[in-house]
Amino acid sequence: MCAVMILISAAYVSGFSGSTVQNILSENSLNVNSSAKDGELTIVLDPGHGGADGGAVGIGGVLEKELNLDIALMLRDMLVFSGYNVVMTRSDDSMYYDENIKLSKKAQDTRRRVDITRDYENCIFVSIHMNKFSSEKYSGLQVYYSDNVEGGKELAQSIQSLAGELLQKDNKRQIKKADSTIYVLDKAVVRAVLVECGFLSNAEETAKLCDKEYRRDIATLIFMAIDSFVLTGYSENTADK
Repeated sequence: MCAVMILISAAYVSGFSGSTVQNILSENSLNVNSSAKDGELTIVLDPGHGGADGGAVGIGGVLEKELNLDIALMLRDMLVFSGYNVVMTRSDDSMYYDENIKLSKKAQDTRRRVDITRDYENCIFVSIHMNKFSSEKYSGLQVYYSDNVEGGKELAQSIQSLAGELLQKDNKRQIKKADSTIYVLDKAVVRAVLVECGFLSNAEETAKLCDKEYRRDIATLIFMAIDSFVLTGYSENTADK
């Protein structure tokens, strides 16, 4: 992992451009390994929304679900290339539900995302989303975490800190503990964070988020944070509740 981390870090030398990362990974967009050995760390990546659930609609009609998926797929490639076992809650424009179940389609799909993590003894859950607010003035990446299992707060802080150091110098946002309104974190049974990558209600930030290289930079900083988190020793789930 360290060697890849050094290669990806080379992108920072020239203003944190994603072009270096793209060159490193262009031939390494690998398939997801959905089977983990007992105790092996698995990263579950969750691109928010999908299918009939488009998520937030940004300025110009950009759909949150599409940006979420693109960032998650790039992050997946970086992690797999670095030797991590990765599972995606979705890898295309899909929403999973059963017509015969009375629960709403969205509720079924959201619960399934949490249920996926139950299949892995040692797991980290990272959900990718976009933010939106009634006022256009707000911007900046922000990370939420679950405190159901020890380590989520530390991973959230690592992602938030790197965002401010490497990508958004004026981002002074603080990590937030999730409440019951964020189902995938409220019901988490593993170390879990949710990354709001930016505000689709802010014209300048929406333009950046529509840029492939900017999305690659977001994926890269999340990768760096996960890798650093794992290397510091948070390798197994420890239930607090």
